[in-house]
Amino acid sequence: MDFELSAEQAQIREEVLRLCARFDETYWLERDRDGAFPEDFYAAMAEGNWLGIAMPEEYGGAGLGVTEAAIMMQAVAESGACMSGASAIHINIFGLNPVVVHGTEEQKRRMLPPLIAGRDKACFGVTEPNAGLNTTEIAVRAEKRGDRYVVNGQKIWTSTAQEATKILLLARTTPKDQVKKKTGGLTLFYTDLDRSRAEVRRIPKMGRHAVDSNMVFFEDMEIPEENRIGAEGEGFRAILHGLNPERVLIAAEAIGIGRAALARAARYARERVVFGRPIGQNQGIQHPLARNWAELEAANLMTFKAAALYDAGKECGAEANAAKYLAAEAGFHSCEQAVMTHGGMGYAKEYHVERYFRESMIPRIAPVSPQLILSYLAERVLDLPKSY
Repeated sequence: MDFELSAEQAQIREEVLRLCARFDETYWLERDRDGAFPEDFYAAMAEGNWLGIAMPEEYGGAGLGVTEAAIMMQAVAESGACMSGASAIHINIFGLNPVVVHGTEEQKRRMLPPLIAGRDKACFGVTEPNAGLNTTEIAVRAEKRGDRYVVNGQKIWTSTAQEATKILLLARTTPKDQVKKKTGGLTLFYTDLDRSRAEVRRIPKMGRHAVDSNMVFFEDMEIPEENRIGAEGEGFRAILHGLNPERVLIAAEAIGIGRAALARAARYARERVVFGRPIGQNQGIQHPLARNWAELEAANLMTFKAAALYDAGKECGAEANAAKYLAAEAGFHSCEQAVMTHGGMGYAKEYHVERYFRESMIPRIAPVSPQLILSYLAERVLDLPKSY
């Protein structure tokens, strides 16, 4: 069993870190302050052909696996870009996997190359105010009218919708009271985000200011039938193809944030002298940081185990969910300890760790809560009765 990166994987990490070094922490601090989308970072990633790392080669991608994508996204977060950098390109990496799996050849050739090249920006329209994590309860309606679907309703927490030209949208095509099973009646679309029929309202939030989160209100937005992905009513099954890779990538990013925070905390502990000695000489400082390192490395092993299983075509639901849970907790604890290690200066923006701390909350909350992951593991791994 080999835990080392291959030469190719190590090169991916090195090259991504080199690219990210062009966008230092001053850059990300400014994006945190002004809330502007990191357009030049996005363009640099597109120019370096990184946006299609896990997409098929015949459509302009690199044809690599979720393992390589996780290495890349971890390096982005670890560089100090944190979730502001990772979320700016996240959907390019995993979001259109349902199109790769369920799309027609014509759809793949039409939809994938512009996203990989960075000409299109996409957002992900699934979550709704009254459904939350219970995706089978979504109510946004897509009514078939001739060769088009007409969409009405509201989505929430739709990231990058301010910038997006396209939306991957899950909508109800059959009323809930007419479906045979809860997961039926939902249909997936990838289409233009028609702003004359879709109002996008930005949500002011705690962190990751450079990547917007939004409410989206649809009023008679039309979607051509040729932009439906897979069969009508089979959208829930299609969307599942993106869930495990998403959990793996979120886990890798959380570890990256945790490592960035730990590196800053350890450096500060070596340099900060109080009572005639560096504070890092005190076990009260040493031990929590050492524990952070151990937690991050353990979560990293689970993350890349899940990635390897996915790339091998094996079942990885438990591992992907466990990786997301462990990595999110480890990343958060590392960021929290980095703030505490800095003391009062940890509260100052110039030391960056307060930004890390704010952004480390995202992997804990999204795309699925830690409590629901634990319920999933209890049911699927431990064979305990379903609790929800």
